Amino acid sequence: MFRLVVLALAVTGELTAPAPAQTESQTATQTATQTATQTATPAPTQTQTVPAVKESAYFADAVAKGKLPPAAARIPLDPLVVDLAAKGRETGVQGGTLHTMIGQIKDVRQMVPFGYARLVGYDQNYTLQPDILKSVDVVEGRIFTFHLRRGHRWSDGVPFTSEDFEYWWDHVANNADLTPSGPPDFLRVDGELPKVSFPDAETVIYAWSRPNPRFLPELAMASPPFIYRPAHYLKQFNADFTPVASMAQAIADHKVRSWAALHNALDNMYKFDNPDEPTLQPWVNTAAGGKSRRTFVRNPYYHRIDSTGTQLPYIDEVEMTVAGGGLIAAKANAGEADLQARGLDFKDVSILKQGELDNGNYRTLLWQSGAASQIAIYPNLNYADPVWRKVLRDVRFRRALSLAIDRRIINRTLYFGMATEGAMTVLPKSPFYDDRLRRAWADYDPVQANALLDQMGLTARSSDGYRLLPDGRPLRLIVETSGERDEVESALQIIVDTWRDIGVQLIMRPLDRDTLYNRVDAGQTMAAVWYGWDDGIPTPQTSPAYLAPEQQEFFAWPKWGQYFQTNGAAGEPVDMIQPRRLLDLARDWDKATTDEERTRIWRDMLAIHADQVYGIGILNGAPQPVVVSRKLRNVPDTAIWAWEPGAQFGVLRPDEFFFAPEAGQ
Repeated sequence: MFRLVVLALAVTGELTAPAPAQTESQTATQTATQTATQTATPAPTQTQTVPAVKESAYFADAVAKGKLPPAAARIPLDPLVVDLAAKGRETGVQGGTLHTMIGQIKDVRQMVPFGYARLVGYDQNYTLQPDILKSVDVVEGRIFTFHLRRGHRWSDGVPFTSEDFEYWWDHVANNADLTPSGPPDFLRVDGELPKVSFPDAETVIYAWSRPNPRFLPELAMASPPFIYRPAHYLKQFNADFTPVASMAQAIADHKVRSWAALHNALDNMYKFDNPDEPTLQPWVNTAAGGKSRRTFVRNPYYHRIDSTGTQLPYIDEVEMTVAGGGLIAAKANAGEADLQARGLDFKDVSILKQGELDNGNYRTLLWQSGAASQIAIYPNLNYADPVWRKVLRDVRFRRALSLAIDRRIINRTLYFGMATEGAMTVLPKSPFYDDRLRRAWADYDPVQANALLDQMGLTARSSDGYRLLPDGRPLRLIVETSGERDEVESALQIIVDTWRDIGVQLIMRPLDRDTLYNRVDAGQTMAAVWYGWDDGIPTPQTSPAYLAPEQQEFFAWPKWGQYFQTNGAAGEPVDMIQPRRLLDLARDWDKATTDEERTRIWRDMLAIHADQVYGIGILNGAPQPVVVSRKLRNVPDTAIWAWEPGAQFGVLRPDEFFFAPEAGQ
């Protein structure tokens, strides 16, 4: 259950006194956008004080009964004051329940990207700004000093301090039982971990001997690495603090075998499925609703307020309803969603527009997808079959497959020509965009594709016209999908016909997402379909790590990614020249001290991908339908729908969305 904790400290006069505050536009920070030679300067003195804080009607009864401190005692002494007018937004009012839908109950984790409370996060211009943190000082790109907000509290009212960072560092990240592989890779600079210190309750310092430009951007990710934990809650499940015998009943109740498994099961900051674990997000999971619905309620201790003294989020509750089996579009059409994008594809626009005409209680916006490719096919260079592996690793094969895709037909069939056809590369909004890379091996040319396959020696054919592998087997390329997007299957059906013309038989195999991931990671998948790179609009400050074989999540080289992520404990070492070059370039970016150097590295890596076709992009910039209630305010008409950077809705700050008073919410 959602528990409100009353602390004696929370009602003392000192917490209600006016204190210096910061607005998003006034935030003083030095971020990873600095060069390694720059030194952070002290934060300028702020003259603005915290406006008188208004009590929320949602908590008025709890406050009146003494179950909860008043709003002025709940917010930090120096909250983040949001200047909505400066952002071109309306000042809102509290209240209402926002209804949205998810495909399965575990998708409640989408509330973490949705709420987008981060130590540092992107603003709407994709510039990093402190959020949970009051400020960040950066010296030479290698020493990062975090300043916490005074009086900031977890959702249960317990102070959020440097102890929560210390707990994660000393008792989670560096605890071999909880984290066998040790701290995450973004905290390693050429193998060196940082020296982490905690001078006082409101200060945390991460220091390396060399710059770590990945550090701050990593903290702003849609699925962030939570480098802090609610120590007061988790200590009861940690053998460093609690005898294992005392946890016996909890271990049995959760059907796990060890205290470490219990701790990890309950410590789900991203999965967001443990209502007892305190959070800093704008809404708190109540676990109400069973397997078909989840209700999230406003966090009484949230750190953001508007310039009138109203505590955010404006919306009191978010209700997520499970709607499987492709029913999300139909239910949105019936007006059952106040805000919906996940689960909707461009093919749903017609039914959504019809719903607008029928009931008029919502509008359908078309935002631009921010992924590098809306649909991309990934030949698995780590596929277990040695004969197929040799074929898939031959760049001529991958180029031939790309040349034999009629992207224009796919674009017209699926998106009425509204997407941009081409290979997988960055979008025009990125400073690295080069139209030559978009067109690389992407113009429909079955004649050249056939010639490339002939050059490989794949000239023998079966009686039905398909080519044969060197060992005589039919050249049947099995492409596996998550089965979640009809547009993927429609695109593959078109590709079946054009690949037939070059003697390649495409077999489509839909799976559920988890099964697909497991098969790819195990090297059992020949090829798979997913989106292109999440971040299609990188800048010089964006780490290019996702272009190098450092992550098993990239379907073209899962084994190489495993090897990198586990420091060689699992997977396979990279054994191809160009992927090794990508690894070297990613390391060069880590050491670069100027944007000019970083730009050159980015361009080199993008050129390698365009030439080697590790992911066969089909088109990008596809329209993403977004259903928005006509009662909901501060949702922009145009935006980029991207997982990275920005966490889809997150970068737009849904805690600033509100229902118009006339809506009756």
